[in-house]
Amino acid sequence: MPQPEHQLVTFPGTKAPSVRRPRDARIDAFRGLALIMIFIDHVPGNPYEYLTIRNFAHSDAAEAFFIMSGLAAALAYSGRLSPEARAEHGLMNGVLPMWKRSWTLYLAHIFMTVWAIAIFSAGAGIFNLPELLETINLRQVFSNPEEALFGIAALTHQLGYVNILPAYSVLLFCAPAMLLLGLWKPKALLWTALAIWMAAGLWRLNLPNFPNPGGWFFNPISWELLFAIGMLTGLAMRRGERFVPVSRPLFWACLGFCVLVVAWKFIPEFGAVINHQMARLYQAGIPFHLTTHDKTFVALPRLLNILALAYVLSCLPAVTRFCAGKVAAPLRLLGQQGLLVFCTGTIVALAFQVIMAGNPLAVWMGWGLPPLGIVIMLVVAWMAQSRKPVRREAQAPGGVVAKAGQRRVS
Repeated sequence: MPQPEHQLVTFPGTKAPSVRRPRDARIDAFRGLALIMIFIDHVPGNPYEYLTIRNFAHSDAAEAFFIMSGLAAALAYSGRLSPEARAEHGLMNGVLPMWKRSWTLYLAHIFMTVWAIAIFSAGAGIFNLPELLETINLRQVFSNPEEALFGIAALTHQLGYVNILPAYSVLLFCAPAMLLLGLWKPKALLWTALAIWMAAGLWRLNLPNFPNPGGWFFNPISWELLFAIGMLTGLAMRRGERFVPVSRPLFWACLGFCVLVVAWKFIPEFGAVINHQMARLYQAGIPFHLTTHDKTFVALPRLLNILALAYVLSCLPAVTRFCAGKVAAPLRLLGQQGLLVFCTGTIVALAFQVIMAGNPLAVWMGWGLPPLGIVIMLVVAWMAQSRKPVRREAQAPGGVVAKAGQRRVS
């Protein structure tokens, strides 16, 4: 599929560059791939879920989602926060677009939550499966609606499979401060993010749930580290640089670690030895988020795995060529309409969960429904993309088109 030329828009108050750099196709392609994997993983019991990244790594598509979200935020909004732009247009000219986007993500989350309740309620009646109302954290919605509905609005009661956007919304609300720090001192942003991640794991810092006990599954106080790393990568890309330079020793070290993780997961005896040693470290007093695979606090094995994988892929010219080629065009299309595709995929996945629960003997559904869902996502993305062909080059994170002069990357 032919792609339009994507051009960088200059910072307000600066001269136009003599050479315009095309949009990096890897951003959209990998985001599209992550969206497909998230969708497949959101339809449990299908055979394709054995092919997603979580089967070969400690991390999964969610970690990639947050890294690319931070990268997209930096590409989209950092120009408005440059010293020149702040001097000419003021600070809030750069802050408000991010806060508006954060609000959009909140509304998208509420929209998906309402649909999740409706889908499972309908499924419980149609298939005579009242137990559906006990799944995906729905029990409080029906047994304690007053508190649960308040919790949904306040983001303290999140349903299963519909719980990733709240953390993204919170991080995008905090993104102006992160970008300002990253523009001033990139290393300061990195060390601050590392310190916050470490503190969250040491003292179990998290945003509260209500009415249920506990905290958010995607804890933004921990996941901010991945978002910040993505942001620093995006800031470096705007400067025409790499955040982490290409290094042959580092490449082989990262590739070796990725291979080690695959062996860790696929060779039971080997994995048992490493897990036992990690358990001993925990018993010796090493913090749990350094010695487990916890997802809420982005435990160290998950963090190192996704960073190593991202570095390896970023160093391979073949990956760049593939992402820019015709074969990857469907992935790029999905990535360019990220938020719309994510919402569509989530709602379709929940509907498929209910349909499969109501037809447990229909084995063909596990094979047939996920490809159908991907086709639906592609059709929705194509329809959205074809409606505004002239403005495709100015898109926001998730695929919402920006106004001219406000460069956004979906």
